[in-house]
Amino acid sequence: MSAASASRWKIIVAFALVYVFWGSTYLGIGIAVENIPPAFMCAARFLIAGVVMLAYCAITGRRILFSAQRLAHFAAVGILLLMGGNLTLAYAERIVPTGLAALLIAVSPIWFMVLDSLLLGDHRISRRGQVGLAIGIAGVVVLIWPDLRHSNSLGHRELWWSLALQLGSFSWAFGSVLSKKWQTVAADPFSAIAWQVVFAGIGNLIFALLVEKPANVTWTFRGVAAILYLVVCGSWIGYTAYIWLLQHVPTSKVSTYAYVNPVVAVFLGWLVLHERIDRYIVMGSAIIIASVVLVTSAKVSHRSAAEALPAAEAAGD
Repeated sequence: MSAASASRWKIIVAFALVYVFWGSTYLGIGIAVENIPPAFMCAARFLIAGVVMLAYCAITGRRILFSAQRLAHFAAVGILLLMGGNLTLAYAERIVPTGLAALLIAVSPIWFMVLDSLLLGDHRISRRGQVGLAIGIAGVVVLIWPDLRHSNSLGHRELWWSLALQLGSFSWAFGSVLSKKWQTVAADPFSAIAWQVVFAGIGNLIFALLVEKPANVTWTFRGVAAILYLVVCGSWIGYTAYIWLLQHVPTSKVSTYAYVNPVVAVFLGWLVLHERIDRYIVMGSAIIIASVVLVTSAKVSHRSAAEALPAAEAAGD
């Protein structure tokens, strides 16, 4: 189903769920990893979410058995998104403030545009959309300007984890584009997402057992409550809405969540964890919101069959 045939209100609601709930998950992750090692936290979060989703699919008669190739696609997408992206973020948030981590991930739309063009190549965003993306990056620069002016403010560990977040952003964008390329939720969206989450949970658990020590896990009420919030609002609601959007809206538009989430994350970080908020945060947030309006309202032109062909093949016709 194309974006034109999907109900407009469903798309609006799905965007709102991704914007708000995923923006709040930065705070949830920051609280969860206070006493629980990141990989164990991610393993618990995704295994609980995925197993419950699969059980629901089986009870309601949905299809849960797929071919080996389809399951491999689910595993690849789930691990790229929820291990490569989320596990990196969980580790980084032990060092980097939740709001700043969200801001650093806001470069994801750049990866989306590059990978979408290379792997899909079936559409291109208009000049208006490109301007919106550029404005969004400018907004991110404004947001982190105080840190850019003081080269020692982050320290070596913060700097390395800030760079690692860029790899996590790439992994997330790569998994998102592959999900669209393979149409991993074409058969049954809910069961497909359930398998992706389960595979991510298994991957995180294996990593946790290899790298982290179970004895270091402290299951506090605060940490468990944060994980449950991440399961319900991040994995069940937010992730389902996100994958649904990937099937109905161009990835360049879906990627605008990376501009709105930091605004929500910075506000909640200030409100709950007393993280910094100043005029740069206010100005940057306003610029980012403006960029989201431009990108989401931009028209996407589809390439013709001839344009989609490789240069050598097109020249041979």
